[in-house]
Amino acid sequence: MIQADFRPKEASDSSLGFEPIAPSRAFEEIAAQIRELVATGRLKPGDRLPAERDLSAKFKVSRNTLREALRALELSGMIELRKGAAGGAFVLPGSSGVVVNGLRDLYHLGAIKPDHLTEARVWLSEMVVRVACERMTEEDLAALEANVAAAAKADKAGNFQVRADLHREFHNLLAAATHNPIVQITMEGVMEVMREFVKAIGPSVNAYTLPSRRRLLKHLRARDADAAVAEMSKFLERLQANYMELWNSRKQ
Repeated sequence: MIQADFRPKEASDSSLGFEPIAPSRAFEEIAAQIRELVATGRLKPGDRLPAERDLSAKFKVSRNTLREALRALELSGMIELRKGAAGGAFVLPGSSGVVVNGLRDLYHLGAIKPDHLTEARVWLSEMVVRVACERMTEEDLAALEANVAAAAKADKAGNFQVRADLHREFHNLLAAATHNPIVQITMEGVMEVMREFVKAIGPSVNAYTLPSRRRLLKHLRARDADAAVAEMSKFLERLQANYMELWNSRKQ
């Protein structure tokens, strides 16, 4: 997941301009004000919010209401609540986990159907391969080659769970090779939902993933975007047809 470290400093409550809150859904209004301060740059990643006592006085709310707002912001990935003498509420630099968890929840709630998932995966992967072919570095290629070697080793050892994890990670490494964080986060989310989908249909064995990976790497090394996209598309169409067949037979 994409993260960065920042040195913490405490923001001054007098400079932030917090406003008193109306009683109705007060915790949501508090959270909205803090989000706005982050959006405008008055609160930055690594900043520590003023103490609970000072914040509740500024907002004119109880500490329980304030804590409810802080917990909501923590769940959304905006802040981190730390305990101890050096603790407090700290603004986070951001994490792809919020998006990934959101997509996974949508899948479990039924808002994302298996056919949506498989279709989106094919479209996204084609774009990722084409862009990665243009932008990837030697380090990116080395990471992909190491992944395929590790997957082959796991396959030979009969460790199918490790192999499956490595196959999913291959797609995340490809997305990272685009050097676009939005693409990378989106792929992480799709592959996490894919993990849940595959877990639901059960394990399946195929002999075509590793040979396809090796052909794809050859095309990527040659910077042959058209051949690389064609290889990925052919592989995914075959894989997704297999997945949907297993899914449909499971529903019967």
